Amino acid sequence: MIGGTKLIRNTALLTVSSLVMRGVGMLWQVWLAGRIGPAGIGLFGLVMSVGFLFITLAVSGIRFAVTRLIAEEVGRGRTGSVGGVVRRAGVYALFFGCAAMLGLYWGAGPIGFLWIGDARTVLSLRLMALSLPAGGISSLLAGYFTAVGRVWKTAAEQFAEQLARMALVVFALSRAPAEDLSLVCAAVVGAGTVADNLGAAAMLALYAADRRRTRGNGPAGRRLMPRMLRIAFPLALSAYARSALSTFRQLLVPKGLRLSGMSAEAALAGYGVINGMALPLLTFPTVLPAALAEMLVPTLTEAQVSGGTASLRRTVTVLLKNTFLLSSAAAAVFFVAADMLGGLIYHSPEAARYIRILAPMAPFIYTDIVTDGCLKGLGEMMRSMTYNIAEASLGLVLVWALLPRRALGGYIFVLYFCELFNFTLSVRRLWKVTAPEGVRG
Repeated sequence: MIGGTKLIRNTALLTVSSLVMRGVGMLWQVWLAGRIGPAGIGLFGLVMSVGFLFITLAVSGIRFAVTRLIAEEVGRGRTGSVGGVVRRAGVYALFFGCAAMLGLYWGAGPIGFLWIGDARTVLSLRLMALSLPAGGISSLLAGYFTAVGRVWKTAAEQFAEQLARMALVVFALSRAPAEDLSLVCAAVVGAGTVADNLGAAAMLALYAADRRRTRGNGPAGRRLMPRMLRIAFPLALSAYARSALSTFRQLLVPKGLRLSGMSAEAALAGYGVINGMALPLLTFPTVLPAALAEMLVPTLTEAQVSGGTASLRRTVTVLLKNTFLLSSAAAAVFFVAADMLGGLIYHSPEAARYIRILAPMAPFIYTDIVTDGCLKGLGEMMRSMTYNIAEASLGLVLVWALLPRRALGGYIFVLYFCELFNFTLSVRRLWKVTAPEGVRG
């Protein structure tokens, strides 16, 4: 397999660190759900769905662009370019991070009142805006550490940041009145904003220390900024489209549930149980495919630019086969143990019910993550984003059409249909681009 020991070592490291973080995060999610309730989780989820759109603007494809460009330079022996790539990426990230911050801060009122339809989200949106420049900086530095094979630094910082976030949220919630969901949600979001800014400062310190010890000695490539923009801009524009469509879809879910006859609180609670309880537990094991997907980007890129394409087909075949088999086993565990997991973790029969209903979707979710990483590593990021945009567009239409008539059953159908749609297109494309030249159609 391509990458050999280095890929296995870095993937294992990222997996273990992600597993620890996911475990802590899962316990945290359970505590938070118990503390603020399904309606609070639902409101927080709506804020995060809008926040995701602006985070996408703040990041604007910079993490992948940095990883890809540094991997290209290292693969060609031009290690002297690394610092130049990061400096240019810093200007890019600050520009888009500040633009996203101003857009969300000044647009929080109209977004909360008109988009979300709940005035209780406005304060949380403004607090979230203050984290966006830090998000862009952290993203580009994570791309740097991935490209140079020192992912443990990113993992250590993220773990420390998560612990800080939890402590800050506990402190903030202790001072927020439990009956006021607006202040409760703002406490969670505001604490996260402080943690994000502390995390960005820590990442900058780690990068500065790393560069003092490991400056490249090789030649520097030319036209770094134009090349970075050619990678980042198309990816960013596609990500904007997908994020906007996904955000509107999430915002339509509670509205569609209300149109089906559910009360506002019941709709918010139903949305919270599926998106804030069942799906986070179901996607908990994605730490392995997510780590593998991230490490595949520089590994496959280096193999591609250096001409080492002979084993690409075999590599991706083994990866997808093993991922699907392991994720099928995970799905079986979730299906059989749904009642136990829902009762033990959430003390909620509703959560247990939706864990069992969604469990068969797990193999497709996990395998799609690895497929996406392979496509990005082979320079097929635009094709991958096209599929994601098509999926988000289809999901938006289906939510609008089905939820007023089918309520939560319609939402479950949308989740399944969209995941299978994306999975099928992505796997077909990967199979085509890794086929020998003579059999590509």
